[in-house]
Amino acid sequence: MTARVLVVDDIIANVRLLEAKLAAEYFEVVTAMNGLDALDAVQRTKPDIILLDVMMPGIDGIEVCTRLKANAATQHIPIIMVTALDQPEDRLRGLRAGADDFLTKPVNDISLFCRVKSLVRLKMLTDELRVRAETSGTVGMLVRAEMPDQNREGNVLLVDTRESSVERIQAALAGKHRVTVAADPQKAVDLAGSAVVPFELVIVSLGADSFDGLRLVSQFRSYEATRQTPILVVVDPAEQQQLLRALDMGVNDYLMRPVDRQELLARVNTQVKRWRYTEQLRSSVKASIEMAITDPLTGLYNRRYLETHLSHLMESYVNRGKILSVLAIDADYFKAINDSHGHDAGDTVLRELSARIKQSTRSVDLCCRTGGEEFVLILPGTDLPAAVAIADRMRKLIANKPFTIGPGKMIHVTVSIGVSSLEGVEDTPNRILKRADEALYSAKREGRNRVEVAAA
Repeated sequence: MTARVLVVDDIIANVRLLEAKLAAEYFEVVTAMNGLDALDAVQRTKPDIILLDVMMPGIDGIEVCTRLKANAATQHIPIIMVTALDQPEDRLRGLRAGADDFLTKPVNDISLFCRVKSLVRLKMLTDELRVRAETSGTVGMLVRAEMPDQNREGNVLLVDTRESSVERIQAALAGKHRVTVAADPQKAVDLAGSAVVPFELVIVSLGADSFDGLRLVSQFRSYEATRQTPILVVVDPAEQQQLLRALDMGVNDYLMRPVDRQELLARVNTQVKRWRYTEQLRSSVKASIEMAITDPLTGLYNRRYLETHLSHLMESYVNRGKILSVLAIDADYFKAINDSHGHDAGDTVLRELSARIKQSTRSVDLCCRTGGEEFVLILPGTDLPAAVAIADRMRKLIANKPFTIGPGKMIHVTVSIGVSSLEGVEDTPNRILKRADEALYSAKREGRNRVEVAAA
């Protein structure tokens, strides 16, 4: 793994030592000797992670961290505070300022690399999501995610068999986060995988007597439902090797026993906040994808998705000798509806028309809006006679019930439908769609409100 690391310390020997260690592991290292230089270096070099000394003249590390985390352009960059002090109050100050982790001088090599690599992995995931979200944002598709606040309670799963430990953790998080306790590891995995409201953090006691904490961490990381869920482990000082293995497996954070209540709350707050930010980004990316392939008025798939999906579907069906049919659907006299009742009424008709078309379909069928009042329905595994029957049932469903376009205002709407089916290995998406369109035009010429079959 390669990444750009910004090392900030006012003592040149400390800078050179960390620079040498990181360079030996093929990290690109940028350095700064004070707080102001650090803020400037962040803007110039765009680091993937920052190792930030706490005690510096002028602007200290806490102030630098506070400024970076308050800036939307830099708040996602992981910050590891490096300090000669190892008091809970010092860690709390940094965590409240937004620091992601701590290292105590003299820095242990294994802890350094495990922490850096873990946070860099998270940064790379966040960067990928941010790029996709921002790309979509530039074309007006969505609003970028912002770092969420901590006003809403977090949903935390605690896996521990020690009653005294459970009580202390619950007491520390009371009023700030909802804590669900599981003493059995399988129950914990089942809870996390089936929760209606996803857990935003899992806390695992690594030294539990009745289960293997590392195996449980591995299970959480291997299942799709919990793969991205943050994990915080609680360990005894003697469990150093287990901790390092846990960090290597993707654990996000840890606490040493005896657990300080304030530090626990600060670390849980940090993990929940970061999880929510990442989830906002994922939701934004998902929304942008949906917006790219769906019609905003009706919620149906658009022509772009139709062409891609039909191409793949036909290739699969031709190779397997399966059947497939297509309906081309068009609302009759739709321009007259807009002209007589207005475009709002027209939009209402299109939404209701889409709902009635979907009402006549199965879950495997693909319904698309391809133009103003034009729709295409793909019917996998459906032969021509069955497709004609479906089309006629749909036509009657639309024609026999008036459409409400306003208070006390109702109109009758009909559709014309053209039907075509797959015609062997030489057939293509363009040909089958063209045949359905030609049958649709025939239905229009023959008087509308009818179903026509494509000529053989």
